[in-house]
Amino acid sequence: MEIDGGLGSEATVSDVLHFVEGLLEGELNRVANMANVSALLYEYLEEINWVGFYIAEARSGDFVLGPFVGRPACTRISPPRGVIGTSVQSAKTLIVDDVLQFPEHIACDAASRSEIVVPIIVDRRVVAVIDVDSPQFSRFTVEHRTMLEAIAQKLATRWHSMQEYW
Repeated sequence: MEIDGGLGSEATVSDVLHFVEGLLEGELNRVANMANVSALLYEYLEEINWVGFYIAEARSGDFVLGPFVGRPACTRISPPRGVIGTSVQSAKTLIVDDVLQFPEHIACDAASRSEIVVPIIVDRRVVAVIDVDSPQFSRFTVEHRTMLEAIAQKLATRWHSMQEYW
């Protein structure tokens, strides 16, 4: 897919999903795909300060920092700690309107006030999560949830055909 300047301010959720499809089409490198999805979401979503992935590490059971856009982040999260760990344990999307009120919130960026975490589930196992933080309280809507879950499904469908090149 040729990238010709990305998404404009008038882009819709449908446009984003179509763009993600184009980014993933024919690319088998999992890291490259997650990096491009992070960059696309950072460009599209307003009022966010971090977007990226945490990937399951089979040996430890931890979720380790993957491709992202934003300030340096926590490297390793052990479920059930934090929003990510809670989402992983339940295998469900979690929207937190005020992370300051969330038990055991892990503050990687002190500016973050709300967060959405969407699990990527393959063979009934959470293999990674999409994590998005915002400096605004109550930033994430049902529309964001629907879009991010659709992106997670696109990645899950391709997970076994993608390879890791670490």
